[in-house]
Amino acid sequence: MKIKKGDTVIVTAGKDRGKEGTVLQSFPKKHAVLVEGVAVSQKHQKARQRGTQGQIVAKPMPIPVANVALKDAKTGKPVRVGYKVEDNKKIRVVHKTGAKI
Repeated sequence: MKIKKGDTVIVTAGKDRGKEGTVLQSFPKKHAVLVEGVAVSQKHQKARQRGTQGQIVAKPMPIPVANVALKDAKTGKPVRVGYKVEDNKKIRVVHKTGAKI
């Protein structure tokens, strides 16, 4: 997966299209990522003890990695990610310009 934890991404498809946020967690086996402030669902939580109230908790849900694109630091637009080998190390680069990420 070309998108990793800590990357700033832009959502390209779905109900939250156009929003941006940082990746909190990635799930490579599911091809999904958890993005801060995107795809937030509400979970109704039952009261656990007598005398306390139940509550509604906002919980971010994972979205497919195909629906997000990495945000370019210079232009602020979504970009595709490629790889380049330098000094026997594989580094991520912007596909269009070749700049390091």
